[in-house]
Amino acid sequence: MEILVGEKSLKIGEVSATSGLPVKTIRYYEEIGLLEPTVERANSGYRIFDSTVMNRLAFIKRSQSLGLSLTEIKDILQVHDRGELPCEEVRHHLEAKVTAIDEQIRSLETLRSELQGIIQGWQEHPPLDQVAQTICPNIQQDSYHHRD
Repeated sequence: MEILVGEKSLKIGEVSATSGLPVKTIRYYEEIGLLEPTVERANSGYRIFDSTVMNRLAFIKRSQSLGLSLTEIKDILQVHDRGELPCEEVRHHLEAKVTAIDEQIRSLETLRSELQGIIQGWQEHPPLDQVAQTICPNIQQDSYHHRD
């Protein structure tokens, strides 16, 4: 990583304070390859980052807020680190997220319908023969009867 003249070097504590991320998180991002310090260690033993780390952390935070995993973010950053604009890679991941969200919505709608059906057929005092065979007949009666 090349440092431009006049570019500010930051210790990990400064990166943490400026980004709002815990030092532990920054170390983890470094460990999994999302971040690289400018030099391995300063003479004092501190990790030193150049100021571009702030843009990278902002990208990571925004990507996570859009539902991207750290693995997906790493894939995108690798494209960037090769000197290419990773927008196509980002779009691919976002389209996959939309597809996954659509499936989650369908699953949640199915669950909502099932819950509404249970609530509509709710019995405050189920028959005693059902009580002895189940913990809560209102939610178990269908599953219990299917096993017969």
